[in-house]
Amino acid sequence: MARRRTALLTLTALLGTALAGLPAGPAAADEVEQIRNGTFDSTTDPWWTTPNVTAGLSDGRLCADVPGGTANRWDAAVGQNDITLVKGETYRFSFTADGSPEGHAVRALVGLAAAPYDTWFEVSPQLSVSGDTYSYTFTSPVDTTQGQVAFQAGGSADGWRLCMDDVSLLGGVPPEVYQPDTGPRVRVNQVAYLPAGPKNATLVTDATSKLPWQLKDGSGATVAHGWTVPRGVDASSGQNVHSIDFGAWRKAGQGYTLVADGQTSRPFDIGTGAYEQLRLDSVKYYYTQRSGIAIRDDLRPGYGRAAGHVGVAPNQGDTDVPCQPGVCDYRLDVSGGWYDAGDHGKYVVNGGIATWELLSTYERELLARTGEPERLRDGTLAVPESGNKVPDILDEARWELEFLLKMQVPDGQPLAGMAHHKIHDEQWTGLPLLPSEDPQKRELHPPSTQATLNLAATAAQAARLYRPYDKAFAARALTAARTAWAAALAHPDLYASDSDGTGGGTYADSDATDEFYWAAAELYLTTGEKQFADHVLNSPVHMADIFGSLGFDWARTAAAGRLDLATVPSALPGRDKVRRSVVQGADRYLATLKAQPYGMPYAPDGNRYDWGSSHQVLNNAVVLATAYDITGAAKYRDGAVQSMDYILGRNALNISYVTGYGEVSSHNQHSRWYAHELDPGLPNPPKGTLAGGANSGIQDPYAQSKLTGCVGQFCYIDDIQSWSTNETAINWNAALARMASFVADQG
Repeated sequence: MARRRTALLTLTALLGTALAGLPAGPAAADEVEQIRNGTFDSTTDPWWTTPNVTAGLSDGRLCADVPGGTANRWDAAVGQNDITLVKGETYRFSFTADGSPEGHAVRALVGLAAAPYDTWFEVSPQLSVSGDTYSYTFTSPVDTTQGQVAFQAGGSADGWRLCMDDVSLLGGVPPEVYQPDTGPRVRVNQVAYLPAGPKNATLVTDATSKLPWQLKDGSGATVAHGWTVPRGVDASSGQNVHSIDFGAWRKAGQGYTLVADGQTSRPFDIGTGAYEQLRLDSVKYYYTQRSGIAIRDDLRPGYGRAAGHVGVAPNQGDTDVPCQPGVCDYRLDVSGGWYDAGDHGKYVVNGGIATWELLSTYERELLARTGEPERLRDGTLAVPESGNKVPDILDEARWELEFLLKMQVPDGQPLAGMAHHKIHDEQWTGLPLLPSEDPQKRELHPPSTQATLNLAATAAQAARLYRPYDKAFAARALTAARTAWAAALAHPDLYASDSDGTGGGTYADSDATDEFYWAAAELYLTTGEKQFADHVLNSPVHMADIFGSLGFDWARTAAAGRLDLATVPSALPGRDKVRRSVVQGADRYLATLKAQPYGMPYAPDGNRYDWGSSHQVLNNAVVLATAYDITGAAKYRDGAVQSMDYILGRNALNISYVTGYGEVSSHNQHSRWYAHELDPGLPNPPKGTLAGGANSGIQDPYAQSKLTGCVGQFCYIDDIQSWSTNETAINWNAALARMASFVADQG
């Protein structure tokens, strides 16, 4: 399966004080210093500086005067080249440094001294005037004699002075084993259980026989008790665990705890209020992801920022963007839309599935027996459009839809009607970097069949949902959808290149069968036309088994069509069979959930957690929720509701993967502008942001340095440098929004 590629050549990092991995490889026998003259006793040789930096000796240290007014950290630097690194060897990178005046950070890195300037380790400590000592351990992913140690100090409006001493890169040190702090061994949903819903927890213990448990209310009084159920060794975590079911207790309250085996869980509520708030917060996330508009601090206190990529220096803008060389000879205004993830790229295939899921969140509220569309009415999300008599969730989705429409190849051009696959920077940028400060050239990438069908599907869906509020926009969307459909039929196999990953993710996919099915389904549901029904009925994925362990995603979109065909009223022949197929998929996910001691409908083959596993758990739960909407059977409702427990803390790491929800939650997600971990002047991600979660691939060097050998759920670390386990993404938050809204409706 093609994956989203996010290897950031100037920033793939390894910030941290401990190395990794569960188990680590053997260290070299001898410790060898790789830095020459790291003590600066009599000279600064062989250290170099960029031309704008003046450096010299001062009290046995190297001190560098850094000019103000530079745009990027790498614009002013001190470094040493010709560093030798051995693949698989562990190194301790240490130094003392101070900055004057206070408040400056230095980006210290070990990387490649030549193009493409890969970074294998980096850290950005905030320096104090009095000086501090820093020490980090990492494992080299390469063999090279062209390594570089650099201290990047640019990007400040004002000049400052950096002094450093005792710089060391010591090879052959023993690796340090990373031990995550998992807190109490009783793992619960740290946010809330529904009063009339399932209530389950997991106990990590060496005991093989049942143990007593007690449920305590906010005052500490025991209000319920029972016995644990031993489950043996859980494959997803490698832990011996017991299950606890306290669903019989239905009284709402705050500050409950669960006690078992001498351990007290983190606190949680019993009630619906948290899900009503999460329904909103998970969608409010999109406003601060917007491109092409200033984010108002009065609407998102602490998150206000200048508009990004509107052609104001240093941006080169999204208002007049050329193609990559050789792709086209025109330029497009593709401003607006959402930044996809932690980078400044915008991708039609991921924007498409994210928009569909937000629109489907609202459409379910209109159609389902427990739907409450007024909960997402005008004025609920505090967006600039609030007050226009249009549901706020539709206003937010339209911000992305307008961008998707702009990505369509104009009439009269080769491939007219197709959609460009993506637009992003020519080269990777580092972080932190506000959107308005991105200096890179922006480029349109070639059109693809998949992007074109994403446009067709989402525009067709939009045509039916926006018709009551803006008939002209609905008509424009449907025209664009028809045009895209015809273009895709004419060019059915134009696929994005898996090698086109410089400056942005590839989102490569070599099969458009599922996208054709999804687009045909949405066009049929909106128009009722036979041509689209025929394509649906003749598609090889219609009635095929599409509800696999990984769930649906940007590269697996057949389920998007199937779920809508099952729930949006139509005269499709055989619709009852479509609905039964969804219920059958839900039965499989329900069986998986019951077999998992941590209670989630997700058990990937070989226990290999996939990129973005958090949202895959949620999308599998969407199938359960849809089965409930179809059948009314409580078992599907309960399975969907219980699936949220894993996301909100009932997992091996005892962490809520949603920022601001739970006593301990992910809050250092990989992002260039939610980058508080690197720059205290910037915020953490907003409340309601979903982290990607456990990823057995651990593709980024930071995760590799910490997590090598990890088992399933343990392949995650809450650090801004771990883009493979801890990024934020618009499609992931859409899954959270859909399930938070469903659970809130069950109250």
